[in-house]
Amino acid sequence: MTDQGETLRREIRARLPERLPPRLGIAVSGGGDSVALMHLLQDIAQFEQVALYSATVDHGLRPEAEAEAAWVAEQAAILGIPHETLIWWGWDGAGNLQDQARQARYRLLKDWAKRNEMTAIALGHTADDQAETVLMRLGRTAGVTGLSGMPYIRERDGITLLRPMLGITRKSLRGFLSAGNVDWIEDPSNHDSKFDRIKAREALSGLAPLGISAQSLARVAENLAQAREALDRYTQESARKVAVVDGGDVCIDRSGFELLPSEIQRRLIIGIIAWIAGQGYPPRSAAVDQVVAAVRDGLAMTLSGCLVIPKGDKTWFCRELNAVATQAAAPTEVWDNRWVLSGPEASGVEVRALGEAGLPEVQNWRALGKPRQALLSSPAVWKGESLIAAPLVDYSNGWRAKFAPHWPEFYSSLLSH
Repeated sequence: MTDQGETLRREIRARLPERLPPRLGIAVSGGGDSVALMHLLQDIAQFEQVALYSATVDHGLRPEAEAEAAWVAEQAAILGIPHETLIWWGWDGAGNLQDQARQARYRLLKDWAKRNEMTAIALGHTADDQAETVLMRLGRTAGVTGLSGMPYIRERDGITLLRPMLGITRKSLRGFLSAGNVDWIEDPSNHDSKFDRIKAREALSGLAPLGISAQSLARVAENLAQAREALDRYTQESARKVAVVDGGDVCIDRSGFELLPSEIQRRLIIGIIAWIAGQGYPPRSAAVDQVVAAVRDGLAMTLSGCLVIPKGDKTWFCRELNAVATQAAAPTEVWDNRWVLSGPEASGVEVRALGEAGLPEVQNWRALGKPRQALLSSPAVWKGESLIAAPLVDYSNGWRAKFAPHWPEFYSSLLSH
């Protein structure tokens, strides 16, 4: 390995968890960044006796994509790394293409990892990607969280996403590949200025006279990530004082909430919604401000599949019935991405929301002290139109409801949303 390769390998290893999982995935598009990561990570994996697996997502948007995925498979085979091509068929020509493709990519990679019993995937994002992200978020007047950029490590739906190259530039990686006579594929979309990321890339090249570079902006993002972590810990401490978890719902004391700094109020709201409705893009700033005002004024509202319900001097946050009304799952399968119900062996039963049809069957629901709407969206066991059990509303009949293994404990989740 060249001295340059050794330096890059040390940088990458320093940004990975101290102990790597026995089976590690890597997403490889064929571009210079991910190809370099595959070569460098293979050396690390061999040394630490980690089984490395690779995957390429074919979005089906370019005729060359199939051949490019096949090329990646060949390069992975040369290195002795198993490879799989993941195909997305979901684009219908409507909506934001880049956003839908990004979400599909993560979904396909997550499913691939779980299918192959992997708990982590390495991604090839670089310092340049981080800098471009910061510039784009500056244009959207982002705060501390947005300007802290992409994290080196993030948990998402039970899979750990690793970005160990956020401090390394594209130029360094391509220099490493060129020195080793290793080819890569240039995606033509990387030069299409209709995309915001490419505009940010072009703008970044003109900021050099001010001393602003990919590495300097990546460092700024890292500094702000430390500030974000401090704010997250303050939010967690505040949540322990003003918020109580009841089943899958969160109840906050309004008087205690009003004493919190406005930034902590907003972070707590975002964290509650993410925990109840699922991690994803946080609500827009204006919508979060509306919820803060609703809590302060004792008003009800709906946001991102969650209900905000005042009751006495408290405000409850719970799942909205409309968000789960059509969902169904077999017992022991995950329902609403967070609940697993188990109980007596029975045929022909399924998990659905308790809903308006089930609540009248629970005679003592008022004694629970929770808003009626919060109970409607709770998981229940049905056999046809007959209610068998509703464990979260004290109608268990031998059934239990537990969070799925990947679902975090509420207070812990506030450190990673």
